[in-house]
Amino acid sequence: MDMEQVNALCEELVKAVTVMMDPSSTQRYRLEALKFCEEFKEKCPICVPCGLRLAEITQIAIVRHFGLQILEHVVKFRWNSMSRLEKVYLKNSVMELLVNGTLSILEEENHIKDVLSRIMVEMIKREWPQHWPDLLLELDTLSRQGETQRELVMFILLRLAEDVVTFQTLPTQRRRDIQQTLTQNMERIFSFLLSTLQENVNKYQQMKTDASREVEAKANCRVSTATLNTLAGYIDWVSLNHIVAENCKLLETLCLLLNEEELQLGAAECLLIAVSRKGKLEDRKPLMILFGDVAMHYILSAAQTADGGGLEEKHYLFLKRLCQVLCALGNLLCALLGLDANIQTPVNFGKYLESFLAFTTHPSQFLRSSTHMTWGALFRHEILSRDPSLLAIIPKYLRASMTNLVKMGFPSKTDSPSCEYSRFDFDSDEDFNAFFNASRAQQGEVLRWVCRLDTKTSFQMAAEWLKYQLSAPIDTGPVNSCSTAGAGEGGYCSIFSSSFVQWEAMTFFLESVINHMFRTIDKEEVPVSDGIELLQMVLNFEMKDPLILSCVLTNVSALFPFVTYKPELLPHVFSKLFSSVTFETVGESKAPRTRAVRNVRRHACSSINKMCRDYPDLVLPNFDMLYSHVKQLLSNELLLTQMEKSALMEALVLISNQFKNYERQKLFLEELMAPVVNIWLSEEMCRVLTDIDAFIAYVGADLKACDPAVEDPCGANRARITFCVHGILGVLRRTSWPSDLEEARAGGFLVGYTPSGNPIFRNPCTEQILRLLDNLLALVRTHNTLYTPEMLAKMAQPFTKVLDILESEKTAILGLPQPLLEVNEHPVYKSTLERMQRFFGILYENCYHILGKAGPSMQQDFYTVEDLATQLLGSAFVNLNNIPDFRLKSMLRVFVKPLVLFCPPEQYETLIAPILGPLFTYFHMRLSQKWHVINQRSVLCGEDEIAEDNPESQEMLEEQLVRMLTREVMDLITACCVSKKTAEHSAAPTVDGDDEEMMATEVTPSSVAELTDLGKCLMKHEDICTALLITAFSSLTWKDTLSCQRATTQLCWPLLKQVMSGTLLADAVTWLFTSVLKGLQMHGQHDGCMASLVHLAFQIYETLRPRYLEIRAVMEQIPEIHKESLDQFDCKLLNPSLQKTADKRRKDHFKRLIAGCIGKPLGEQFRKEVHIKNLPMLFKKPKPMLETEVLDNEGGGLATLFEP
Repeated sequence: MDMEQVNALCEELVKAVTVMMDPSSTQRYRLEALKFCEEFKEKCPICVPCGLRLAEITQIAIVRHFGLQILEHVVKFRWNSMSRLEKVYLKNSVMELLVNGTLSILEEENHIKDVLSRIMVEMIKREWPQHWPDLLLELDTLSRQGETQRELVMFILLRLAEDVVTFQTLPTQRRRDIQQTLTQNMERIFSFLLSTLQENVNKYQQMKTDASREVEAKANCRVSTATLNTLAGYIDWVSLNHIVAENCKLLETLCLLLNEEELQLGAAECLLIAVSRKGKLEDRKPLMILFGDVAMHYILSAAQTADGGGLEEKHYLFLKRLCQVLCALGNLLCALLGLDANIQTPVNFGKYLESFLAFTTHPSQFLRSSTHMTWGALFRHEILSRDPSLLAIIPKYLRASMTNLVKMGFPSKTDSPSCEYSRFDFDSDEDFNAFFNASRAQQGEVLRWVCRLDTKTSFQMAAEWLKYQLSAPIDTGPVNSCSTAGAGEGGYCSIFSSSFVQWEAMTFFLESVINHMFRTIDKEEVPVSDGIELLQMVLNFEMKDPLILSCVLTNVSALFPFVTYKPELLPHVFSKLFSSVTFETVGESKAPRTRAVRNVRRHACSSINKMCRDYPDLVLPNFDMLYSHVKQLLSNELLLTQMEKSALMEALVLISNQFKNYERQKLFLEELMAPVVNIWLSEEMCRVLTDIDAFIAYVGADLKACDPAVEDPCGANRARITFCVHGILGVLRRTSWPSDLEEARAGGFLVGYTPSGNPIFRNPCTEQILRLLDNLLALVRTHNTLYTPEMLAKMAQPFTKVLDILESEKTAILGLPQPLLEVNEHPVYKSTLERMQRFFGILYENCYHILGKAGPSMQQDFYTVEDLATQLLGSAFVNLNNIPDFRLKSMLRVFVKPLVLFCPPEQYETLIAPILGPLFTYFHMRLSQKWHVINQRSVLCGEDEIAEDNPESQEMLEEQLVRMLTREVMDLITACCVSKKTAEHSAAPTVDGDDEEMMATEVTPSSVAELTDLGKCLMKHEDICTALLITAFSSLTWKDTLSCQRATTQLCWPLLKQVMSGTLLADAVTWLFTSVLKGLQMHGQHDGCMASLVHLAFQIYETLRPRYLEIRAVMEQIPEIHKESLDQFDCKLLNPSLQKTADKRRKDHFKRLIAGCIGKPLGEQFRKEVHIKNLPMLFKKPKPMLETEVLDNEGGGLATLFEP
């Protein structure tokens, strides 16, 4: 070897590495240096000497690291082509580096240690145990050289376990060889790890107080930390026998280390992994030792010490781990208790609960939240839930919950001890808010279980808290220029005000307790008098603050079940609610209402609705009183919003369902709907709804003169349309016939039976609704036509944007965090434009809701409307080209899907087929074009593109909307065509690394997927059949895995099977099969999609190959396909007499054939493949002594390759 050449190359490489790592280098120089280094690694024949030279201890760290990277590259990519002597030389050189090639343990850089251990592990993966039988002995010898080498050995053992067991980054046979050898030697490895840990911990504890031996102490501490990390990599998967060996010596050591500040975090990690182990419950019994006096003492004292040390990040992180350990212990106890008679509730269970409660009362919201699931498991447990210790702690737990439900601890604030901890855990107030809401929901679930165990205490505490809040003065917080920081406008509470957060928490607590109390305890045990007293107190409580009043209304709803014991309270309840329906703050009647006020009014309407829905028999005697009150409110046009009017009308309709008399209910509905009918069928409204220009003028979209932020002369006109549409929808949605067949017959609702014997009912609102249908369809047609460019041109600025998507909807679709503060003191809509935008959005949605509800509500009376298909095609499906995706998405979901699903079979040919044929054809064309644009965009997207108005988010929004529309279309096709029993098979299969090959061919879509009667009817029409097939198979190539998965597992095969008996054109078969292969190219990186697509391709090829030679030609175009293997597959397929291969083997063979077209994740597409050769088989069942024989037979050959 020419040393001059090595020296010269090394100089060049040092320069190149320096340029790459120098922040001041230009991009061009950096790229040139990178290219030089990469070419050197790939092509240079003298990589090893150069790598060793650069890795010398005299070089700077970045150069040494690069030298070691060269050696790693050689092992990974050249090992198979190296001679035996070259391998021995490299292995010995690396061992030398481990002994003498690093600085001391405290001085050496971590990345140097890491790459050295990686080189070692890469060699182990290729040679151990067959060709390197003495590896463990060599590592043991190496570890005796000193702390530096001992730490490196730990790195090597950890990396080996991660590659072989955790990440499984090597071929199956090699992995099995290494894992089985590790398992065989595990007793020896664990003994080594434990003795290393104890020895270094002892030395550290002896030296740490001696200032003169500080360096030695730190070195021993570093080795101990590395040993704990390595243990953590093994504890998860080794046999539990090793963990509990020698009377649980390892667990004892870990518990002792919980009080050693520098090592406690690593010890807690190991304990957590051990206690969280899955597996046979029988094997996990010894872990119960952690409930013993000694272990519990160390765990608790460690927690107290860490918490007492103030808020430091490492202490806090340790507390989190310790909390997780206690949670895991609780879950372990729940799993083991009751398994057999030997396992009893631990004597220390009470002590455990007290310590666990300490975490529940900790200021950190994260720690509190971590305990909820385990509390739930304890309170649910069959045996523990009866334990006196657990029952005794319930009052303390309830007190803790009362504190924890109060939403405090925002990271931006300083009004609670929790805030400081939140700054560690959350990036923003929005993050905290989302976390707190999820945590509170979990807590509510636990409260329900507590209530089941001790209803009396739970109710008493809820009652006490409610009484306290009713008597406490309102504290709005400091008045601040920033309205969100303290009090709201006009001296009202903001969402941060002390009184509001207390009221909100109390309301949640009371609601959780009372809801569950009525479900679980006997009627005789209900505390009726206390409940009625509370309800009367709430009803008598006067409050003008909108946020607090909203909480009061929730309490009224929660306590309402007590009214069933004292019905005379009902008028008082309704009086309270109706006063809130018209709630205004002082001086607000003329100004736009604030969000907080609107919420109170809606809340009151919703509460009335809920009571009428859930307690109709109770409310029925008061119907006349209720009706007169609502009529009085409706008579004043400006008193209520249209939504509030509609909600009150719905409440009346819900009660009218209890008449159980068709004629009486019909007359009532005619009277109720009279105002709607008068407006809707008036001459002016007919003209407005049918004439687009008149409509634009009527709603005020053509007004140029007025200031849209102030004036709104056409607001009343829009309100009339909204009132009518809300009214129609409310009546249609709420009117129903009695659920009991006999009551329906007696009341005059039953009109006959279908041929299959199902009853046919008539709806009391049918006559009214059908009278209004023509104008409704005219409105839908007009609304759809508004999207044409000519009509948009007629609208004045700024109203040209009224049909655009709302900003709040954009935010939701893009998955962006919602703003935390809906500023309650601001008006809901700031401008006329915003109000009009919301008007058009709600109008569009509600019109389609009405059409969607018409089928299920009116049944045959709707489906037999004359020329219904023509009317719908001429209104709802007009001008689809110009209507944006977000509108079509809701049209399919709320209108088309229910229209189809509730249609009687007799109307399939006359109504459904004429609508779905053109619709499916249109959507295939539209979606294909959109996905083509998206694919082109991702291919052509270059750096030179100049964009306006934040195009990235606009493109993301467009793509997400296309994705959502695609899913709606696929959902509609599935609902129409495939029987529901197949839906349960649509979940994507999970992957278990060891069986990846099996998973990819064995997990198959449901073979029982059958077409529905509607599906069969649609497939008889050639145009619909073509549209369905093309859409289903095209969706496999669109960039949406959910649609692909659904089409593959539920749609494609049933649809194809239906047409296979006929004459399929060869071109069609070729296109269908090609689409599946293109789908594999697009989605092959996703295991679930890949499995389903491979199975579908296999089904198609096996079924159609005998009839169509053309699909063989498609197979031949697959990259890297082996023609001989394809001939062999075809031969077996076309000669049934030869076809004796098992189904799985045929699928495996087929998957190997098409492997060239299966897409890979982006991260793997350009990655250089690592090839690790299999070594001679180590373990064979018939010959258990094979390992020794192999090593003996090799003699002086391979077995001695790595002899020390």
